[in-house]
Amino acid sequence: MMKRLAIYVYALGLLGIFLSSCQKILDKEPSDFVQPENYYNSENDLNFALAGVYDPLGSEYLYASGLWFQFGDCTDESFYPNSSNSFSAPMFYQYDYTNPFVGGLWQECYKGIERANLLLEHIDKPAMDERKRQAIAGEALFLRAYYHFLLVSNFGAVPLKMASTTNVSSVDIPATPAKEVYEQLLQDMREAETKVLKATEIGNASHVSQTTVQGILARVCLYMAGYPLKDETKYGEALEWAKKVVESGEHRLLESYDTGLTNSAYSQIFINHAQDKYDIGECLWEADFNMNEGNSAYAEGGRLGTYQISCVNVDTGYASGGIRTTIKLYNLYGEGDLRRDWAITPFTFESTQTTAVRVPQPANNIINRESGKWRRYFEPNSFIKQQYRTGQNFPILRYADVLLMLAEAENEVNGPTAIAYEAINQVRRRGYGLPVQAYSELADAAPGLAQSDFRQLIMDERARELCFEALRKPDLIRWGTFTDVLSATAEEIMTSNASTTNKSRWVLGYNTAISSPRYLLLPIPALEINVNKAIKQNPGW
Repeated sequence: MMKRLAIYVYALGLLGIFLSSCQKILDKEPSDFVQPENYYNSENDLNFALAGVYDPLGSEYLYASGLWFQFGDCTDESFYPNSSNSFSAPMFYQYDYTNPFVGGLWQECYKGIERANLLLEHIDKPAMDERKRQAIAGEALFLRAYYHFLLVSNFGAVPLKMASTTNVSSVDIPATPAKEVYEQLLQDMREAETKVLKATEIGNASHVSQTTVQGILARVCLYMAGYPLKDETKYGEALEWAKKVVESGEHRLLESYDTGLTNSAYSQIFINHAQDKYDIGECLWEADFNMNEGNSAYAEGGRLGTYQISCVNVDTGYASGGIRTTIKLYNLYGEGDLRRDWAITPFTFESTQTTAVRVPQPANNIINRESGKWRRYFEPNSFIKQQYRTGQNFPILRYADVLLMLAEAENEVNGPTAIAYEAINQVRRRGYGLPVQAYSELADAAPGLAQSDFRQLIMDERARELCFEALRKPDLIRWGTFTDVLSATAEEIMTSNASTTNKSRWVLGYNTAISSPRYLLLPIPALEINVNKAIKQNPGW
């Protein structure tokens, strides 16, 4: 369910706006505008406020679209097939500091940070069960850190905001060096890990659990170990956090599936998203969306499914086909890997407003195939089907990702040990539809790999398992392979059997991205530059 709440908020460098929550697990009725000193007086108030801290995750500029589509659809996994315009400019790297998706990402993250600060500053006001209070504090503390993580990993040095805004005239806040931002958000996440509840106690993937925090800590440490900080000591910490998730016993790779709907447990993960089903074993954390209530006034949809298999029939599920695969991604999958024909559709729809017929893709037509990870035709007929919005949750952290992070960190610390092999092989076995705990000659990685070869295996396996999940671009950047990989993808497009017109259009983003190192970071947005006189623009912008 999904309803709205309004309380006071002021985001860094921005005008004050209402705080609204639209989470189906974090559901609250709308309320009138109130000042903070008149709020936070009960446990219910704190839960309202916490819902507001989560709310920016569902913004158009974060997990509704921006992070995985606008800023994720030009890598060695996928590209945008249509022409560049104001909506699609980020997919072609045709943006500057005035772009609304650049500014929106910045604004929404600081909105979440401001709300978290307000909640933390008033956390002790009501009389309530102390364990519940600490759990709320832990979630708010983690979310404040996570929004800072999104900022520092996309923009570099950013203002570190550890207290709410008390004077709206004091907006000249200098950027904090990236390393210091990372160290502070690590500290916040470590503290949050001791406060939040376990996943099995929470019962859904919308709220942050202890293992969610541990898994994201592993991700943060891997980012710190790579470019640009290159603090390789963090590989060890990443390994410890990933091990904690595995050792908790709270999670497992999904192995069951509905044989009437699909042929693999891997595809069942995303069918569950379409059908509004939580699986806290596989999915540790999801950005919540909902279009399922009869009253759509409070519904908040994301875009999952609407950019996948192109179709104009709304009953089947409208989609634009805005995510096309690369030949490289298609060829990464081995014979018998069931993930390929789910992540990359082997058919297209010939559709009208009233009909939709599947047509198989020709065997030689690879580069024109579409992403099929989230498929709208699995949405129940009882759901509200809008043209451009769906209620499908976005998976921010999956257990498969944790296993692959564990394998990566173990390889960097100790080499390709049995621990590293077992972690990656469990993911691979599930991909081939095999029991995850049993040795498989077909699915298991080749034994005896050198550390560098195992590293490449992990890079490829992350593409196979996690494609289109907002992770590839930051992975390429932290590995230091962004420019080389995008150069190779541009060459792949130019030597493909695509038409001359398509080649010139599709290659635009790649050629732009590799033309300057400035594209490793987003520009500080105009809305901040114009207000905050203490901040400097990123190099090259």
